[in-house]
Amino acid sequence: MGKKTKINVLHLETALEWRGGQQQIAYLVHGLLRAGINTALVAPPTAKVTDYFRKNALPFLEVKVRHGWDLQAARKIARFIGENRVNILHAHSSHALSLGLLIKLLRPSVKLIASRRVDFSVKKPLIGALKYNNRLIDRIVCISENIANVLTADGVNPAKLSVIYSGIDPDRFKAQPAEDLRKELGIPREHLVVGTVAALVGHKDYPTLLRAAALVVKRYPRVSFCAVGEGADRPQLEGLQRRLGLGDRFRFVGFRSDLDRFYALFDVFALSSYKEGLGTSVLDALACGLPVVASRAGGIGEMIEDEKNGLLVPPRDDQALADALLRLLQDEALRKRLARNARPSVEKFSFNRMVDNHIRLYEQLLTGGGF
Repeated sequence: MGKKTKINVLHLETALEWRGGQQQIAYLVHGLLRAGINTALVAPPTAKVTDYFRKNALPFLEVKVRHGWDLQAARKIARFIGENRVNILHAHSSHALSLGLLIKLLRPSVKLIASRRVDFSVKKPLIGALKYNNRLIDRIVCISENIANVLTADGVNPAKLSVIYSGIDPDRFKAQPAEDLRKELGIPREHLVVGTVAALVGHKDYPTLLRAAALVVKRYPRVSFCAVGEGADRPQLEGLQRRLGLGDRFRFVGFRSDLDRFYALFDVFALSSYKEGLGTSVLDALACGLPVVASRAGGIGEMIEDEKNGLLVPPRDDQALADALLRLLQDEALRKRLARNARPSVEKFSFNRMVDNHIRLYEQLLTGGGF
């Protein structure tokens, strides 16, 4: 194949919050640096991912981005690309891709990659279809087969799609006692805990989980629910919690950085999303040896094998979700069997494999080889 072109990749993110996508950027950059690859991040100064890079002494460039089509920001980044001989620009969200397309127009020689982490259709609005189906994009990284199928159905050229699963660190969360957290939250000692880690946003479908919880507590009193995450829907969800009479049987604890304590507290992990690119919180739960109950939506079925490492239920079906949760709560042997299979099932989702697959993709784009 001849001498390889040196990879020099710049990651682009415009989102201000910290969610699963930002964790994936952090894993990827750490891995690329360990592999000796030149890499850096460009992001707004107020973004959580910028703060992470600053605290961890990772290479980054702060650029104020007023909106996705900010030409001033694009020009600044394009200059940086030219001065640093960047040959790959990797946009990690839809808004970042908007900016990435402008940069590509200013620096046509750079290879443009877009990561797609959600399984929403890109047909509407029209700008979405144009953004993901144009000659400026060299490759789209889909974090699940389901996302690739959605994009193909939307008319995106399948030759431009590469499936690279999101990665987790299977050893990220160390086992520890959960009693201090149980006491802090006021959860009775005799209660089993059903937990979830998900932003309080529409596609996570917390209303279905709340309604299922109301059904569960009527039939199994010794259970408490705990939701870790924050989001714009919190007021409406807390209103539904009150109307269902759940009280402290369903606790919203907000955004927490001490997730290891929560995974240690949970006896069962639940995710009720009706759309989900992949769902790395499910992978984290499996890595911690937790049995999972989740909706058969998006890429979740690529992580959960029904009746082996978890239970799958139809999306938006609170009765089915409640029935599956009750099965696990009432059957300790089933919980233990699913838990034994949980950790081995995440091997193909390690962040090391995710990093290796990205390196292969970068090499392929720069050399014209296959992926």
